[in-house]
Amino acid sequence: MQEIKIKLQHPNVKVPTYATDGAGCFDIYADLPPSCISCRVTADTPTEIETGLSFEIPEGKALLVFSRSGHGFKNGVRLANAVGVLDSDYRGQLKVKLTADGDGALVVKHGDRIAQGMIIDAPQVNFKVVDKLSDTERGIGGFGSTGG
Repeated sequence: MQEIKIKLQHPNVKVPTYATDGAGCFDIYADLPPSCISCRVTADTPTEIETGLSFEIPEGKALLVFSRSGHGFKNGVRLANAVGVLDSDYRGQLKVKLTADGDGALVVKHGDRIAQGMIIDAPQVNFKVVDKLSDTERGIGGFGSTGG
């Protein structure tokens, strides 16, 4: 198992956890200030929520941040930017901006699960300009071209 270094902004920050042994993503928790008992996420009030965490992502890796499926299905709440990306050279705090679609709403308290994260390989590549690409069975067929 790979080790990822994290820095807690203060002692009350909750360290990410995996909910089950087979979980593909780890849970990321809200770090609300002591003066704030909760915050409400609605379509009218997209809300930026601190996590109190800074990550040291190894070179050649990235941290992807996703919405929690329960928030989407039960409350119509998602990440404002769909998927967040923390690069290996970023050392600032991870923040999550949640927004609700339609009539959805969510009340968030300190320590609530607000997102999920996954460390992935993210190699940098060289781009080579060519006059022609190799042929495939699909070719230039676009959306829906493979049926369905």
